[in-house]
Amino acid sequence: MARDPSKTEKATPKRESKAREKGSVPRSQELPKLTVLMAGLFTVRFTLGNINEQLQEVFRTFLGGRLDFTATTDDVAALMWSLSAKLAIMLLPLLLVMAVVAFVTQRLQVGEVWRPKIFEPDFSNIVNPMRGLQRLLISAQTLVNLAKQTAMAFAISLVPYLILRKRFNEFLPLFYQSVDNIALFLLDNGFDMVLYTLLPMFVIAILDVWYTRWDYAENLKMTKDEVKDEHKQSFGDPHVKQQQKRKMMEVMQRRMLQDVPKADVVITNPTHIACALRYNPLESPAPMLLAKGADFMAEKIKDIAKEHKVPIRENKPLAQALYKNVEIGQVIPEDLYQAVASILAQLDKFRRFNRPR
Repeated sequence: MARDPSKTEKATPKRESKAREKGSVPRSQELPKLTVLMAGLFTVRFTLGNINEQLQEVFRTFLGGRLDFTATTDDVAALMWSLSAKLAIMLLPLLLVMAVVAFVTQRLQVGEVWRPKIFEPDFSNIVNPMRGLQRLLISAQTLVNLAKQTAMAFAISLVPYLILRKRFNEFLPLFYQSVDNIALFLLDNGFDMVLYTLLPMFVIAILDVWYTRWDYAENLKMTKDEVKDEHKQSFGDPHVKQQQKRKMMEVMQRRMLQDVPKADVVITNPTHIACALRYNPLESPAPMLLAKGADFMAEKIKDIAKEHKVPIRENKPLAQALYKNVEIGQVIPEDLYQAVASILAQLDKFRRFNRPR
């Protein structure tokens, strides 16, 4: 089925997370096959001596000296336990290595995927069987899988043929060889066949990993409207956020203006900036900025200060420094101590503390 051309935007992390919760991840089917076969091949190669010993022991047990074997229940049970132990010694290392390699391969591909929704049944194909048939027969994924399987079958059939054809002249001398040499020849050629078959499988697996991830990203793409809607859901409507921000600023300004009557002095620019300061040694170690504003807000601060008889002093450099560097509710920095102290010392409230007794 053709993809929706309107879906041009890369999937957002939220959409990817939702797909992952449903078990939809970019997982190549060919890469685990390749790694498991390689792990099994080299495990058999390195444990061949142990497998040979156990097989010889099995043959000796079943074929040597068993004419007088009494098929009682205990003897048959003992024989089966012995056979099971030998098979376990032969096969457990191989199976364990293959299981670990399969797990690691899948984990490296998709990470941790363990969600309850993975096990929820999907009835969409039952409700709409034509959709399921279209997905099965008329889809790009079906054609890609067919191409992969065709290439795999071609490689599996071609490589053994080429090796056998090349070494055909070595078969006749085997008639004069010992059983061990014949077995060694067959094992060496079998190993080479599997090894050379894995080379085209490696190429197919790498291409499959790339295609799987590309196809996954394409299927998760979103339209521009979907991205906008998700952004609104995640971060809120920008217009609503702007209104909320404006309301918060209004509340903060009202609270700030309510503190202006508590100030000891208002320092101005003289017309564009106004900063209200309060100094109480019991509250803070240095003067604190109660309110600040520019233009219209500066006029409001000055009007409230005049109404409540708060002294207003003009000091352009100090007003600009306070407005730029000090936030409401913070004490002034040390580099402004001297300038502020010189203004406070002129006020009646602080002048009486400096009178000589």
